[in-house]
Amino acid sequence: MRWLVACLLILVSTAATAETFRFTAIPDEDQSRLEERFDKVARYLEDQLGVTVEYVPVKSYSAAVSAFRNDQVQLAWFGGLTGVQARRLVPNSRALAQGQEDAEFRTYFIANHDSDVDTQGDDLPKNVQGKSFTFGAKTSTSGRLMPEYFIREQFGAPPKSLFSRVGFSGDHSRTIALVESGAYDLGAVNFKVWDAAVADGRVDTDKVDVIWKTPTYPDYQWTIRGDVDDRYGDGFTGKVRKALLDMHDPELLESFPRQGFIPADNDDYQPIEDVGEKLGLLR
Repeated sequence: MRWLVACLLILVSTAATAETFRFTAIPDEDQSRLEERFDKVARYLEDQLGVTVEYVPVKSYSAAVSAFRNDQVQLAWFGGLTGVQARRLVPNSRALAQGQEDAEFRTYFIANHDSDVDTQGDDLPKNVQGKSFTFGAKTSTSGRLMPEYFIREQFGAPPKSLFSRVGFSGDHSRTIALVESGAYDLGAVNFKVWDAAVADGRVDTDKVDVIWKTPTYPDYQWTIRGDVDDRYGDGFTGKVRKALLDMHDPELLESFPRQGFIPADNDDYQPIEDVGEKLGLLR
């Protein structure tokens, strides 16, 4: 009888440790590039954590937050605003790590050359007024929240009253394509996505270029649910953080792209929460 009980306990323990650990990421670029990037990250985390790890793709920023809230994923690579939203929805969730660049992130304002907007300076050029403009996703920190904040700070008015037409592309790669094609005169884009696209030759800088770089702000981070230690074992949150901070493989880091990861905590994103409240993007 004792032998049977011991076997059952072993089986229960094995089943518990075998639970798949899932993560997602906001879709800030096209899906094929995201899957290529994060499938590699899943294999790395699996080796480091000793559990099966699966990357779960989502189709929108709001879907990433919903997946986290509904426990479809336990870890997520969020932008600043989506991270704040997710942590508000799931008690005791924590920001674990951010890219070295994320403590001082930027948005680039880009313009089609045919729009005849002034070149970059200390402020956003005055003659952007009356042009067409596209943000990225509606809850993107670098593609919507902070660029809208800086627009309002400089001009004292909302974007819809300044531009002839305002759109939302859905992701940064799409923003670049829309401005390059002339579908929009101007756009706001994550500086890391822009720099990577230029380096890869995916942008024709004879057609579109940067006209202004915003001041810095905190952005992307890894956020983990507050209940993972109960499910995956004591200290699991710490193991995940260590795995992220120990990610030094240049090929993996290029997937983000980041030079490396540094510790982060929820308080780092208070400025983003304050701006989100001010603009009415947090409920």
